[in-house]
Amino acid sequence: MSCAIALATPAFGQDQATDDDSAKAEDIVVTGSLIQRPNNTSVSPIISVSDAAIKEAGTATLQDALNQVPSFTVGGNAATGGQGTGGRAAINLHGLGTNRNLVLLDGRRLPASDIAGNVDINILPDAIVGGVDVITGGASAIYGSDAMSGVVNFKTVRDFQGVKIDLMNSISERGDGYKFNGSLALGTKFAEGRGSVVAAFSYAKQDAINGDARSFFFDKTPSSFIGTGTFVPSATNAPAASVIQGIFNGYGVTTLPNNFQLSNLGFNNDGSLFFQNGAQNYKGPNGTAGYMVIGNNVRMPVGQQIQFMNALERKTAFVKADYELTPSLTAYGQFMFVDLTVNTESGGSLTQFPALTTIPVTNPFIPADLRTILASRPTPAAAFNWNARYVGVPDKNWDENYQVQQYLAGLKGDITDGWSFDLFAAYDQSVHNQTMNNAVLKSQVQRLLNAADGGASLCAGGFNPFGDANARKLSPACVAFITKSAISRERLGQTQVQAQVNGKLFDLGAGPVQLALLAGYRKNSYEFTPDADLVSPNAFNLVVASNPGGNIEGVVNTLPVPKKSISVKEFAAQIDIPLLSGKPFAEEFGVGGAIRYSDYSVTGSVTSYEADARWRPIDSLLIRGSYQRAVRAPNIGELFSPPQGAQLVIGTPPGSLGDPCDSRSTARTGANAAQVSALCVTQGVPSAAVGSYQFPTTATGQLVSGNTGLTPERATTWNLGFVFNAPQSDGILGDFSFSVDYYNIKIKSVISTVPGLTVLTKCFNLDGSNPTYSNANEYCGLISRDTTTGQILNVRTPFLNLGQLETDGFEAQVHWGVPARFLGESGKLYVDSAIGLLNKYKVQLLPGAAFANYTGVSVGGSNPGSVPPRAAPKWKALTTFGYKSDTMGMGLRWRYQSALKDVSSVLTPNNTQVGVPAYALWDLFGSVKVGKQFELRAGVNNLFDKGLPFVASSQNGTDTALYDAVGRSFYIGAKIAF
Repeated sequence: MSCAIALATPAFGQDQATDDDSAKAEDIVVTGSLIQRPNNTSVSPIISVSDAAIKEAGTATLQDALNQVPSFTVGGNAATGGQGTGGRAAINLHGLGTNRNLVLLDGRRLPASDIAGNVDINILPDAIVGGVDVITGGASAIYGSDAMSGVVNFKTVRDFQGVKIDLMNSISERGDGYKFNGSLALGTKFAEGRGSVVAAFSYAKQDAINGDARSFFFDKTPSSFIGTGTFVPSATNAPAASVIQGIFNGYGVTTLPNNFQLSNLGFNNDGSLFFQNGAQNYKGPNGTAGYMVIGNNVRMPVGQQIQFMNALERKTAFVKADYELTPSLTAYGQFMFVDLTVNTESGGSLTQFPALTTIPVTNPFIPADLRTILASRPTPAAAFNWNARYVGVPDKNWDENYQVQQYLAGLKGDITDGWSFDLFAAYDQSVHNQTMNNAVLKSQVQRLLNAADGGASLCAGGFNPFGDANARKLSPACVAFITKSAISRERLGQTQVQAQVNGKLFDLGAGPVQLALLAGYRKNSYEFTPDADLVSPNAFNLVVASNPGGNIEGVVNTLPVPKKSISVKEFAAQIDIPLLSGKPFAEEFGVGGAIRYSDYSVTGSVTSYEADARWRPIDSLLIRGSYQRAVRAPNIGELFSPPQGAQLVIGTPPGSLGDPCDSRSTARTGANAAQVSALCVTQGVPSAAVGSYQFPTTATGQLVSGNTGLTPERATTWNLGFVFNAPQSDGILGDFSFSVDYYNIKIKSVISTVPGLTVLTKCFNLDGSNPTYSNANEYCGLISRDTTTGQILNVRTPFLNLGQLETDGFEAQVHWGVPARFLGESGKLYVDSAIGLLNKYKVQLLPGAAFANYTGVSVGGSNPGSVPPRAAPKWKALTTFGYKSDTMGMGLRWRYQSALKDVSSVLTPNNTQVGVPAYALWDLFGSVKVGKQFELRAGVNNLFDKGLPFVASSQNGTDTALYDAVGRSFYIGAKIAF
């Protein structure tokens, strides 16, 4: 039994069978069980979402519809996956991570989409989805590893005959964010009903939306990498202060910044100079052309450049068929093909990560005033560092193309009276071809900068980086000279073989005792071949021999992964024992249990198990509970990944943590500023520059690496709850159901990387972890700096078995419908609501350490699968108020999230930032049926055009994955069946 939640229209609990269902004597396997039960009762708390409800949500993707349900925390969606990280759509139950819940199609595993084993549900064709069941608790004993926080089972359409066409268009009120979904489904029976086949084909398209299309992003993520270019003085070869002062006095500027001889100097279009921090003599645009003066600092807000909603195009084909070979033996098969392309964008390329290009003093484009300043240095002939954003090159973006194929074949049938079997084998592969467009090559830029003629002999006009106007004049020939399309490829494979036997043992008087036995084998493989310019060493090592990064600007380092594989052999058993039936205060009482033994090729064997009980004192009330010992074995990425470069968002101080060595940070302005400053110098910040040192942007490099010494995670989960279904009648409570479930999940030996922000916090004693401010501290050893500039090159975050996760809470679902015959004979008014109450979400970073409480906390800068999640609100709700009849339906949907504290309340409790207020959206929807063949639906999402909340912990000032950045949008759809 489950209480079904509709996103827009009421769906009924699984136990509420129709007359047609009652006429069938078939047993049904419910999600969360291997056992067939005649009354379709589940002891696991299940939320069911119908295909009609998904379509009424008016979203173009499945994950956006599901993320409205309180059990889900936003994982990956169209607003995540930037910076070339895949653009995948992942599911995250209870905020415990996208790889701790299992995603299935008809009870079988789907193809993995990345090295972490995550499933991209973008690959699922909408036309085949007949509904979704969500188990909101551990299920490892039933389904195996990964099912720690729950299971999401997509159910395909069954016994479909005829033709069905479904179309949907959506667009924002501002005329952008266009989305289209179209599908065609065909189904028929053949051979006098012994065989059936269903085929479905779909196409989906979603346009990107750029930050400059919404005023909210106008000043967000102010970056010091600007198109004018800047001269970055060296603390060990600083120019003479008197020379700089004389030049600026000549401009009429008499007030200069502190320590100005080490301040970055930008280039005006007329060849004069300006101080970037202080904006003295800045003559460029302010509030236009991508520039802003923020706090007297010249910046280019990256929020204007990014895509906050990725572009998507998907083509799918799905076929499944079965054929009755004999009355007791059926063959079946399934094929799926998906071609999916997601485009992600990060704005203009930067002169960043980790070794930098330099400009020789022989460069002919050097402005006269800068040349005078360079000549005043102790070593006047030395090349100099520069920072810039390549405004003359189109924005860097990634085409993430996935081609997924799955082949499945099986046999099922009867063995003898009361016993049946199901045997299948499946193979799937996912090929991810990633193309980084407009990738700027450091080696080619350096060739132009080094050339005596400024590169004119290498490409038309050469490269003049001094001033925005000059930088934008980069010729097409020079753009082609310094850029490339960098192509990398991931290949994932999965082989599954599984046999299951079900049977009835004996009857204790309340129904047959049933047994399910399962044996299976699964092998997963992974390989990755990055573009040669993403790997060190490369062509730039000919210029900077010690370059530890790629040859592409903004890339830390990426290493290939030769083909790796892990496999597992599994054996499982489940038993169901009905003990009482039809007795006073025991219309039904039964117990059950399951056990699974899994032998992994790398990490050895583990055992998971569960016990459950159900009691129905009266027909309308079911009380249920279960206890689970769940496991999750490390995946290929956690085991074998070589050090891989990624982006670590640290923010800009003092509003965010930033680099603690930054002179603006609370670490540098607090009571222990002197000790922090000394630690910074020890780490590599030049002593001459430490007084005015500023980290130039909001993100740095991160190196993530695998560990073959990992052991499986272990979780203890239990749930207790009830479901009440009022007896069906014409009265006011004749259509009423209500359920409440309590869940409790504790995970030990959590496999995770040490969060990069935590490394910085602990190294610099922001939480008391390094009271002596010693660079020998284990966390300080994970930080690498450029000894010339002092900037953080990368933070190393290897996978380790760390501490624990603990979460518990309540989930309630209610449906109430009352007849409304005054609006039509079949009319009904209804309310559907799903409510989630998070009682606790705690993280223990290291064994023995204190737990950090993230209950009601926003972590807006976290990655899609990170722990803690992007947000852990105390309350979430999804409520629909509607009317429906046989011919039409309409209603309002309310989405609510309670207020959140900022993550600084956990990481830096003495310097907290503003939190996120309560957030709610209203949606309007309606549908009309014309005969049996045609249905029209339409709606308005974000009806009142609610704006984005400010999220201090996010580098973009908000969280577009969680909050609606599109604004009011409209959709219209149609379904034709014949």
